Amino acid sequence: QVQLVESGGGLVQSGGSLRLSCAASGRTFGTYAMGWLRQAPGKEREFVAVINWNSGSTTYADSVKGRFTISRDNAKNTVYLQMDSLKPEDTAVYYCAAHASGSYYSPRSYGYWGQGTQVTVSS
Repeated sequence: QVQLVESGGGLVQSGGSLRLSCAASGRTFGTYAMGWLRQAPGKEREFVAVINWNSGSTTYADSVKGRFTISRDNAKNTVYLQMDSLKPEDTAVYYCAAHASGSYYSPRSYGYWGQGTQVTVSS
């Protein structure tokens, strides 16, 4: 089992920044990659970014490329999502998730999920 706890969400104005954190515990040695996904009201959950736990290689959704940065601190078992130049359309509940198998872009590929943290960007 892997336990994931997100923090750092909140309300920010358009153009502002937020940093989300995800603390992982449990059997993290088996985790291959950690991702951030989000779900806006009335919309499907979507992929945002993912980072390989060992190599540090990253993949981003086109909608956030150049604005968001995913990183990890292996010693702390923590993954971060630095969000800059935020837009109202970034408003969503953001979830940290541990990748299990399959495409990084599909929410179905993630086996463990945090409880989510709300990010609201006002215009």
